[in-house]
Amino acid sequence: MSPGVAIIGAACRPFGRYQDSSVRQEAVRAVRAALADAQLTWPQVQYAVGGSMSAGSADTLVTELGLTGVPFVNVFNGCATGSSSLISAVHAVAAGAADYAVVVGFDSHPRGAFTIDPAAMGLPGWYGATGMAVTSQFFALKIQRYLHEHKLPQRLLAQVAAKAFRNGALNPNAWRRKPLSEADIDASMMLSDPLRQFMLCSPGDGATALVLANAKLADRHTAEPVWVAGAAVRTRRPGSFEVLSPSLSIDQGVSPTVDAAVAAYELAGIGPADIDIAQLQDTDSGAEIIHLAETGLCEHGTQTQLIDSGATELDGRLPVNTDGGCLANGEPIGASGLRQIHESVLQLRGRAGERQVAKTARTALCHVYGAPGLSAC
Repeated sequence: MSPGVAIIGAACRPFGRYQDSSVRQEAVRAVRAALADAQLTWPQVQYAVGGSMSAGSADTLVTELGLTGVPFVNVFNGCATGSSSLISAVHAVAAGAADYAVVVGFDSHPRGAFTIDPAAMGLPGWYGATGMAVTSQFFALKIQRYLHEHKLPQRLLAQVAAKAFRNGALNPNAWRRKPLSEADIDASMMLSDPLRQFMLCSPGDGATALVLANAKLADRHTAEPVWVAGAAVRTRRPGSFEVLSPSLSIDQGVSPTVDAAVAAYELAGIGPADIDIAQLQDTDSGAEIIHLAETGLCEHGTQTQLIDSGATELDGRLPVNTDGGCLANGEPIGASGLRQIHESVLQLRGRAGERQVAKTARTALCHVYGAPGLSAC
């Protein structure tokens, strides 16, 4: 994919639980802030796309933004909703269908685990009756198996979570702003062995928006365009063991994360070694450990050396989840993937404040993963 599309505006509202406003209001504020960042107005937008799981249709935001007749597409693709919305906008701009596009994601979820209808996911009734529809159960099984297969110590789970909360403490938009030590995390309630309370993210509220432009117009609006070099979404193939999978195959296959990462690298014309910073799906702390390898950022089984060396810290050679990830921000489904991109834009522009990485970052990888076994990079 040639760098013909640039992100020229980005905005993220604080994540958490909105008490004095609605998530729709926050989504409108995010769009308006992103437009201001891009030095554009809503009537100039020629294409819009957005998504939400539980907070309503994104296209209805035109009521507040303005009735301009803009083409507005609604997207829902699980945890990849934000990234899939971005891909739709990138394709529209790259194809010449629009010079300027807005991408927005927002959501609001109640306390507790996400609820699903197994039948709607193509799953048998026993899947829900046995508790497997509670995704924390799946993530616990997956990381237990992964740690065993690759001879990784369980202590990594607390180390990854502690890093997330350290980074989140430096992020004014994060929900969880209190640093937690590895001891604090290990002392929290066991929910699904080996995952404890502070090793799992929480559903919550949030809103994020981006403005994209044709490459020929980007410099008119910002001296700091961030180029979209490649973006891809992939679903599961035979042999992969993914969230909401009803069984484990005898023949093990690769995760959709592997396929999405390979496709994104190919489109961008780079490889994992060229990545300066990464935002990886960390629904639980074990997910970050797995996704480090599945995105090619390290080999399977080498995560202990990578994490112990401090490489994934803000001052390391490969900072990961620099804004605190899902663990510190929570996971409003529609907004979460775009939050990663917003964070990467700030880091690449050198505007991330206290959490700005030590190195000069020129490339960033964003990755999401979720039900029913899909990934986007």
